[in-house]
Amino acid sequence: MPARPEIVRWIAHEVLPHERDVRRWLERRVHVEADAQEIIQHAYCRLAELDYVGHIRSGRRYLFATARSIMLERIRRSQIVEFRAMTDLDESSIMDDSPSPERIAGGRMQLRHVLDLLDSLPAAYRDVLMLRRLEGLSQKEVAARLGVTENVVENNVARGLRMLLRALGERGVSPPADTGTSPRRNDVPNR
Repeated sequence: MPARPEIVRWIAHEVLPHERDVRRWLERRVHVEADAQEIIQHAYCRLAELDYVGHIRSGRRYLFATARSIMLERIRRSQIVEFRAMTDLDESSIMDDSPSPERIAGGRMQLRHVLDLLDSLPAAYRDVLMLRRLEGLSQKEVAARLGVTENVVENNVARGLRMLLRALGERGVSPPADTGTSPRRNDVPNR
């Protein structure tokens, strides 16, 4: 097992030179510089906890994978938070940062419900929503991946969100207050 100074040297030589690239990549996806910096710092904390680095072939890929993992964890947590009632966010009533088991179970149930609704959408809408909202791809990247125009991506995201919000309303889940979209009659996938 390498000594701690060897791991620090490995991080300095194999990981640190790639921080700028990871930061740019994160900023395109999280859209807030402070969040990108926080994710990078969290990634360094995870790297510092490693006892062995001999299995890691590329420090660059490992840093990107660690940052991506942390970003996805945040997305999953934020999806749970988005569906909480606003009264649950009263900071004065929170003594501990960790959620109660009941809140975790309720959030997971709500997330599963939303993911089930997402799965029930027509493929054209589901695909663009998954790529745009969950994977964080740009409209241009989604269009290229799916082989459609950016206009189709934009329209399908809007229609898919309207359908998802309508389905949430029908099932008694309150949608966010202002989504910027209003339901239309013709919510048919573009093919």
